[in-house]
Amino acid sequence: MRQFLGVKLLAAAALGMALSAPVSADIMGSLKSQATESLGGGSAGGAAGLGNLGASLGLPSIGAGAASNVAGILEYCLKNKYLKAANADNIKGQLMGKLGMDSPAKQQQDAGYQQGLTGMLSGSDGSSFDISKVKDDIKEKACDYVLDNASSLL
Repeated sequence: MRQFLGVKLLAAAALGMALSAPVSADIMGSLKSQATESLGGGSAGGAAGLGNLGASLGLPSIGAGAASNVAGILEYCLKNKYLKAANADNIKGQLMGKLGMDSPAKQQQDAGYQQGLTGMLSGSDGSSFDISKVKDDIKEKACDYVLDNASSLL
């Protein structure tokens, strides 16, 4: 997936050079830097780097309306070992408590949570992304993205 995105970015830059006036080295350097950061290889770490990656992967925005789905995704990521258990389990537990989904019966009734358990991330804007359909390294990055954004829902 990284190689595919890199090829697309390079092709777009080459097309831009071919169709426009000569491009300065500063602009090309800036394009390269932005491409590297959005592919997760830049020095920008934490949520900012993952936010760029989330956008480049087409991950939906996560807001309060998707909180139960986020809890389900965290469970999916924990179960499949895409996240470290301690921090993710703690945040998932706090989120479940805030949503009043402490009992298995309530979890079973919540459609967003159930979708999350299958790897389907539903955004607060109505878009969705199926984490289960991508390669493991992308799954890990997507799970990190969800975990970073889940903290803001508490």
